[in-house]
Amino acid sequence: MIDQVNIYEATKLAMKDALSKLSFKPDYLLIDAMKLDVDIPQESIIKGDANSLSIAAASIVAKVTRDKLMIDYDKEFPGYDFAQNAGYGTKSHLQGLERNGVTPIHRKTFEPVKSMCE
Repeated sequence: MIDQVNIYEATKLAMKDALSKLSFKPDYLLIDAMKLDVDIPQESIIKGDANSLSIAAASIVAKVTRDKLMIDYDKEFPGYDFAQNAGYGTKSHLQGLERNGVTPIHRKTFEPVKSMCE
């Protein structure tokens, strides 16, 4: 999704999708540094994870969830060290790209993956 619309728009789409899957409609949204085009009162808080306990807690949940996902990807795509580098451009990750090529989970618009796909 990020490759099609950019990370900012993909984040907004993911938030809207999450809202649509709730079994209730929230009374109010606290959002880190962006506005959503939804019919729910909201507050955009710059540096929300530092200025709102609710946003900070959500940030921790998101990081733990992503870390677990990267551990699963490490098993599915061995050789990239995803469990250790969480997908960041570390030496081991870049070496994995050189040895094994690009996987379906790599962002094709980010370097050095973009150059590898051309």
